[in-house]
Amino acid sequence: MAIVDFGGVKEEVITRKEFTLAKARRVLKNETIAIIGYGVQGPAQSLNMRDNGFNVIVGQSKAFKKDWDRAIKDGWKPGKTLFDIEEAVQRATVIQYLVSDAAQKALWPVIKKNLKPGDALYFSHGFSIVYRDQTKVIPPKDVDVLLVAPKGSGTSVRRNFLSGAGINSSFAVHQDATGRAHERCIAIGIGIGSGYLFPTTFEHEVWSDLTGERGVLMGALAGIMEAQYDTLRKHGHSPSEAFNETVEELTQSLIRLVDENGMDWMYANCSATAQRGALDWKPKFKKAVLPVFSELYERVKTGKETARVLQSCGQKDYQKQLSKELGEIGNSEMWRAGAATRGLRPKEAAKKITKSTKGVGGRKSN
Repeated sequence: MAIVDFGGVKEEVITRKEFTLAKARRVLKNETIAIIGYGVQGPAQSLNMRDNGFNVIVGQSKAFKKDWDRAIKDGWKPGKTLFDIEEAVQRATVIQYLVSDAAQKALWPVIKKNLKPGDALYFSHGFSIVYRDQTKVIPPKDVDVLLVAPKGSGTSVRRNFLSGAGINSSFAVHQDATGRAHERCIAIGIGIGSGYLFPTTFEHEVWSDLTGERGVLMGALAGIMEAQYDTLRKHGHSPSEAFNETVEELTQSLIRLVDENGMDWMYANCSATAQRGALDWKPKFKKAVLPVFSELYERVKTGKETARVLQSCGQKDYQKQLSKELGEIGNSEMWRAGAATRGLRPKEAAKKITKSTKGVGGRKSN
């Protein structure tokens, strides 16, 4: 492991220099790896592992025709590398359980009865294990239970792999039945294209992930954008101006500077007026939202958010309801203005984006 100083706190991380792809292949050379679920993380992780030379098969229900057809389009062969879920588990020694959290609960009886002593059961989210009192996902004592959680969407996992950058992932071992759980876990993490891996626990992964998704990464970001856009529109600003000042400048300019060299670097590359205003208002926003984050973390840790997910996502009409809610966002004035704005970007940039994402799919895990 490499020792890295994260803001004055030293942590151990594993990079591709310490644990090479060649070593990962040696660790998993006699394994058959089954990717269960071809919807969100499944395509990216399976394709990356296949491209890296591992023995990979896919388990996907034919009832979800869109996902089954997509797997075939990506080169998985029915009866050879593409099977129904039960047969895939039977054939595998490593089972990467990558269906949604609600589906993990529903499918668990099928998975459990087909696990064999010495198998490795792999997750990319700690949800089902940590909240096992609600999900009933309790693995047998004779299998390894592993976690590698990429810090990004399936799209990003695949895109970063194709660019050679990799994506950061956390990892954890919940149960070591074989004595090989740790090396299996790291090998899979390298195999799916992680840039580096940092240790966590199943509990910390799910608590941080659920907080992050509902907070800065998705929920808070969308809510803050809508609040600023609505305020500008209320005071007479055009949709184009409101959208550019709220979203376009952030995504096409400023956030890239943050990615490049940190928030202070982004501030340093803006005007003195922008710097002063941002520095003055940052603590006001922090004070306003800190109680919300405290409430959010408590709901996550106590399992209240889990109950909400399982109750809602387990409904038969969930996809219909989801489409309705997403449609309300997409059809709002703000995001229709966004579509028009994206349409005005230089065509060469659009071609570059299309090319880089060809054959790539998936949204944020679970």
